Amino acid sequence: MAVSTKIEDFIERSSWIRRMFEEGARLKAEHGAENVYDLSLGNPNLEPPLEFKQLLADLAVDQRPGLHGYMPNAGLPEARAAVAAGLSTEQEVEVPPENVVMTVGAGGGLNVVFKAILDPGDEVIVPRPYFVEYDFYVDNHGGSLKTVAAGPDFALDPEAIRAAIGPRTRAVLINSPNNPTGRVYDEQSLLQLGRVLEEAWVSTGRVIYLVADEPYRKIIYDGVSVPPVMPLYANTIVVSSHSKDLSLAGERIGYVGVSPQSNDVSRLMAGLILANRILGFVNAPAIAQRAAARLQGITVDLSPYARNRQALYQGLTDMGYEVPKPDGAFYLFPKAPGGDDLAFVERLQEELVLAVPGRGFGEPGYFRLSYAVPYETVEGALPIFARARMESRG
Repeated sequence: MAVSTKIEDFIERSSWIRRMFEEGARLKAEHGAENVYDLSLGNPNLEPPLEFKQLLADLAVDQRPGLHGYMPNAGLPEARAAVAAGLSTEQEVEVPPENVVMTVGAGGGLNVVFKAILDPGDEVIVPRPYFVEYDFYVDNHGGSLKTVAAGPDFALDPEAIRAAIGPRTRAVLINSPNNPTGRVYDEQSLLQLGRVLEEAWVSTGRVIYLVADEPYRKIIYDGVSVPPVMPLYANTIVVSSHSKDLSLAGERIGYVGVSPQSNDVSRLMAGLILANRILGFVNAPAIAQRAAARLQGITVDLSPYARNRQALYQGLTDMGYEVPKPDGAFYLFPKAPGGDDLAFVERLQEELVLAVPGRGFGEPGYFRLSYAVPYETVEGALPIFARARMESRG
């Protein structure tokens, strides 16, 4: 066998998102990209803000020595300071620069966190549906992912999490706005979750971290706000990136921020900084860090996403699809007509519409649509959704 047994298994279980991406590439080559309605991949399709491009041009001609050399393992001081200031505003808690580690995207940040906090056999609890790569990130560091059901319309269910906590629970991982549902968890639910974790900490004597994965925090609609999590629970770690809010997914610039109230915070930071080095990520790219330092508070124009969201949501609900209206991110998660998500996605694919089955997010019976696409893609796909819906009704 060319690869390990574990990797062989992972290949079989690998991301449905990636599979659909590859299938999309095949169909576009066969039928022409303009004839394929690809709603499968959460790849930001907006251009980065003009400020980023101007800054990139300035950095490219900057002749100061040492700009492209090694840096401290936690990242450039100027980037850590700028991110800490932004986090302090978002989280309504004063986060010092010493509590920030610059990482290779949010994916790198989550791996850094799990490397630092997990012992073999530890469990990480996550509500379903969830970003499927979490399985692999946790396994990378000897842990196991334990999933729990969400509440109505995919709301956070703190009592389900309480019931899942056991002697090996080390962290609860939440993602708000959520991929794949677009749900923003409300403050009351987060406050209740904080109480659940406080009680578990007291009763077991073991710290349980709340890890908040927030790359979509600034992609929100209709006046919705994403509540801060650090004031609600001391042992909170926020992981985020600028892949979505600045459309810089390819630049791999993210960060980890730790609540100043966290238990033994200096030791936790030492572990995170060491993990950032020994995982081989070394650091987020220097140019991307310098750009992030100067672009805090800037976000891409969300109006194209908002337009697509409204058109797709209204169109599907008018056809009779059951779908909660997303608060943020750029996804819809409708219920699959007939209940078989894979069969329905395959039916859509027959007419060159690409979606991701809900089982790829741990929630069979649904399917995910990404509206980070040109408006014409949404327009072209809607009549096909109507036909597929009518057929499912017999």
